[in-house]
Amino acid sequence: MSEHPENYEDVSAYGLDVDVEERLLLAHNECTFIWSNREGWPVGVIMSYVWRNGRFWLTASGQRARISAVRRDPRVCVVVTSTGSPLPRNKAITWKGTCVVHDDRGTLVWFYRELSDALYGTGSTMADRFVNFLDSPRRVVLEITPTQRIGYDGAKMGRATKAWMTTPSQEQGE
Repeated sequence: MSEHPENYEDVSAYGLDVDVEERLLLAHNECTFIWSNREGWPVGVIMSYVWRNGRFWLTASGQRARISAVRRDPRVCVVVTSTGSPLPRNKAITWKGTCVVHDDRGTLVWFYRELSDALYGTGSTMADRFVNFLDSPRRVVLEITPTQRIGYDGAKMGRATKAWMTTPSQEQGE
């Protein structure tokens, strides 16, 4: 891709840097979780998550349709944007991955604390209450192992677009 693009046909130069991605995934706690239903249609919902050990961790009650769907087909997608995070706007990461459903007590207890602390602050009274709230009979934990990444940094795209648009038209090949 040239330094000053003629159009947006190739936006690969605007990828999200790995260090920015890691900061985003650790600073944020909300994602769009996408799976395929029985008919093959993509379906997504907004969910809270934690990013630990290179994986996304989420939770839901085991009777939800998404749980039977990922047990049937573990291929999923997770999308996180910087909107609502402490990071600057216009950053996003999409990961395709595979999902494992956990219902063992050790994973549940570990995850309840991780999510509660991420949402309400480590050691807070609200975090302790939320741990208890999460501990319900049919609750499961979803572990998503990322397999393919698509990152986007809108600040990079904005800078390149501004530079192109402020270049006199004769330099743009017109």
